[in-house]
Amino acid sequence: MLEMKHKMIVHPVRDEDVVQKFRKENAWGLCTSVDLKHCNPETIRNPEKIREFIIELCDLIEMKRFGEPTIVHFGPNERVAGYSMTQLIETSLISGHFANETDSAYLDIFSCKEYRPEQAVEFCKRFFEAASEKHTVLFRY
Repeated sequence: MLEMKHKMIVHPVRDEDVVQKFRKENAWGLCTSVDLKHCNPETIRNPEKIREFIIELCDLIEMKRFGEPTIVHFGPNERVAGYSMTQLIETSLISGHFANETDSAYLDIFSCKEYRPEQAVEFCKRFFEAASEKHTVLFRY
């Protein structure tokens, strides 16, 4: 059953329900925010693995990449230091930050074209070998 609170989906929700709601309500965009905890530290600290993740995620959710991803390591202190990434897609943007201190990943998948958020979340969790995940699906109008 799809429960709504401020146009935000409360889980669990099936991908089919999200896509149907997106189409029925003529949503302008779909955003999935994914928080991953206790990721594989070698993967989140490797810009080539992050690039591989971006390409595979875009292929999985059928988004056409616009240009190459930007992957930059920075952070003014150890609490937030890590790689950040952005990938423009023809229908919007995928972004994320990887926090070294906690081996966490914070990802946002935003598109004006529908996609299957639960499928994307499971891929993210599996790719980064996260011990746990929390995510939110938000419709934009």
